[in-house]
Amino acid sequence: MLLLSVCDRAARTPKKCFLQNRDAPHGNAASLLAATIHEITGHEMKHLKSSSADLRDLFKDSITVKYLAEPLKAVPACEDAAKLRSWMETRDFDVLGIEENGTVCGYVERSHLMTGKCSDYQQIFHPSQLIAASTPLMELLPLLREKPRLFVLESNRINGIVTCGDLQKAPVRMLLFGLVTLLEMNLLRIVRIYFPQDSWQKLLKGDRILAAKHLWELGRSRNEAIDLIDYLQFCDKRDLILTSAEIVERLGLKSKRYGERFLKSAEALRNKLAHAQDLINGSSWPEVIFLAQEIEALLQRCEEIEMAAPNEVENI
Repeated sequence: MLLLSVCDRAARTPKKCFLQNRDAPHGNAASLLAATIHEITGHEMKHLKSSSADLRDLFKDSITVKYLAEPLKAVPACEDAAKLRSWMETRDFDVLGIEENGTVCGYVERSHLMTGKCSDYQQIFHPSQLIAASTPLMELLPLLREKPRLFVLESNRINGIVTCGDLQKAPVRMLLFGLVTLLEMNLLRIVRIYFPQDSWQKLLKGDRILAAKHLWELGRSRNEAIDLIDYLQFCDKRDLILTSAEIVERLGLKSKRYGERFLKSAEALRNKLAHAQDLINGSSWPEVIFLAQEIEALLQRCEEIEMAAPNEVENI
């Protein structure tokens, strides 16, 4: 759905768009989104007006907890606790539901099971542990930052479970990739506002300008009439943004050093998503979730800058 939105917002470009790939596997979502964006011409990229609110609205109605959750396996309360613990260990289960009269009414944790019956270790569901299957992913992320798992409520039954491990799945990767892509697009818009008429070239190192010009020449050979600035990489946009104390302050980046560290983390996340890598390699889920929340907040501040400069943004 996110990919269709990107194409649709590009003034219905006549170039190939994701619509042709709508039956592709979900696992390729991030790479397909990247390919789609690169196929859009520079003129169309300048007129993409997607915002963080657009992305939130899209996922609010289209992709919810339901698409991440796993079924909650349950056993009768009378099951032997020691045997169940052994069974859970062989299958790497941390939690199982406890069932009575066909209804899941509680759960047990593997680490608590010793001797006796499962009912001796049964825990009841606390309201803070429950989440509706219809909850948008954007609202799920901060909850999983505080808890290792949530039990999924559908209608009046608890029949699923969602953990931080489920955040590796395609729907979350699409959401995160959408956030980082919007961030990069907004950084470019701010560069255009603050450094018009190629004045940005005075601030980048020569090798970075040469790298952009190389890509620009390749684009020209394919008859892609776009500006040199459109070939700047994420790191170039980051460095340009950080040259201005005013931009750093308006974006709420605290300091140049903090801004560099934060934007490098966003770029690293983008690279992991683009290459289908483990999202918590060298990090943790609380850190990744916090980064996603900070990216969304930064997007909103980027959009405030653009709204405050309507004349400049009109040319973007």
